[in-house]
Amino acid sequence: MTNIKPYQATRWSLEDLIAAPAGEPVETLQNDLERLTAKVEDFRPKLTADINEANFRELLTHIENLTEVVYRLGAYGSLWFAEDTQNQTALGFMGKMEQELTDVYNRTLFIELWWKGLDDSSVERLSAYAGKLDYYLEKMRLYRDHTLLESEEKIINLKNINGSNALVTLYDMITNKFVFELMVDDEQKSLTRGELMTYVRSSSPELRAAAYQELYRVYAQQDAVLAQIYIHRVRDWASENMTLRHYETPISVRNLDNDIPDDVVNTLLDVCAEQAPIFQKYFKLKAGWLGLEKLRRYDLYAPLNNKSDRNIEYADAVDMVLDSFQQFSPEVAKHAKRVFEDNHIDAEVRPGKRGGAFCASILPEATPWVLVNYTGELNQVATLAHELGHAVHAMLAEDHSLLSFHSALPLAETASVFSEMLLTDRLLDETEDPNERRSLLLAAVDDSYATVMRQAYFVLFERDAHRLIAEGKTMDELNQHYMENLSAQFGDSMDISDDFKHEWIVIPHIYHTPFYCYAYSFGQLLALSLYKQYKDEGASFVPKFIKILSYGGSAKPNHILTEAGIDISNPDFWRGGFKVIQSMIDELSRT
Repeated sequence: MTNIKPYQATRWSLEDLIAAPAGEPVETLQNDLERLTAKVEDFRPKLTADINEANFRELLTHIENLTEVVYRLGAYGSLWFAEDTQNQTALGFMGKMEQELTDVYNRTLFIELWWKGLDDSSVERLSAYAGKLDYYLEKMRLYRDHTLLESEEKIINLKNINGSNALVTLYDMITNKFVFELMVDDEQKSLTRGELMTYVRSSSPELRAAAYQELYRVYAQQDAVLAQIYIHRVRDWASENMTLRHYETPISVRNLDNDIPDDVVNTLLDVCAEQAPIFQKYFKLKAGWLGLEKLRRYDLYAPLNNKSDRNIEYADAVDMVLDSFQQFSPEVAKHAKRVFEDNHIDAEVRPGKRGGAFCASILPEATPWVLVNYTGELNQVATLAHELGHAVHAMLAEDHSLLSFHSALPLAETASVFSEMLLTDRLLDETEDPNERRSLLLAAVDDSYATVMRQAYFVLFERDAHRLIAEGKTMDELNQHYMENLSAQFGDSMDISDDFKHEWIVIPHIYHTPFYCYAYSFGQLLALSLYKQYKDEGASFVPKFIKILSYGGSAKPNHILTEAGIDISNPDFWRGGFKVIQSMIDELSRT
């Protein structure tokens, strides 16, 4: 065990972003925002194809400085709101910053449009002056065919504040206010969603079913509103990206943003659908291990023994995670500890707080902020490892510019999933109890299902939902199609009750960031491949892995992975990840 202080699940501090959300600290940043925006605007007459090296470098410096102020003000608002989605002051601050920052973006939009419109020879000449920002400039050019006139782009930016962005904020405010009632050990409990979902992994079949039924009962009370928010979100996505920007498909927007070719994403999703029988067979085996004729969807995450109901103290969870990092690499553990040392983690459960978990990497020089809702189950320890993996990834890339240190979404899941696997291996190594080992393996396979197959089928549903909504389909028809999606996913391995037709409205990612979820499938299968290399190569693998993470967002994902010997266009690469999952299932069967 690492020698660490007894950590407590407390609220984070945002002081490293802004010392206070009002008064001099904010006013100073707002003044800097205006001053730096004006400096950038002064470059408009200088932006010609023959701009000299000195002016171009100076422009990039001003953009970096302005972007830092933008990120501080914008991130503070969203993180403050995440602390308590019912906090009207935080909501007001976030809304005010959205307005101000959109104005700044519109005033400086001419730079992006100028760069996209340059001829290739001018771009090549100027890119040579950019140093580590060459990929930042290259990526901007990817959007040339989908960029509108400056006046049109400004209108879209203004529209989004009170349009799609506002809809997502309303979704968060509605759903994070939900209270769930559950009878536990003859005691009626009022729970947050995070607390409720701990019971879907209970050893009690009745409690698992009751937890899911309560989740969907509460969401169903607002299903028409939540579905309509999604329908408008999708229509707005189509109007902007298909009608105006002429993307080939709705998912192409996300693929371009990730700089992953459409055919690679299609290959990934096709392989996931092709490999669904692996998990279908696993669920049939699991039914037998649990003494059931057939699993219900309520039983998907059922444990094999009552030990899974034990509560792991937060300090012990931190110790487990940091120790697993330490065994892999002291450098990785050192970075993870910074999150706690700088008080950048919000782990307590409280009403109004945003559900789930995330890591926000804002600035290269600032330790990332991590939000979890820690409730003490083993899967919550894995969530802690996952989010700290994201944080480590960002800190390993902190030598890059603010404009190029954020990783593309699919690669962003690499360190997080790898970190979960380090934790699982550590727990497996320290137990001699065969039943405990079996439970850990079972949890690992369950988590692989949740990260690979479940997320891939969310995206398959999204692809269909965007098409169905364009055809004018209703909420009831989307519900029916989601049930068909579940049927394709599980085959005859599971009984799926009708209340799961509401599951899609419960998934924040499809509202916040359409088509995000394939990044989890991508990251998990990639991490499985990398983890197999680690097990084969031992300590010599560590520098290779750290190099991959240290790229951040400074190079194309394909460049980073090709350098590591990975061909993401080959379906056999993705099938290789499923072979690792199959090996875990085989070991479970043997034990």
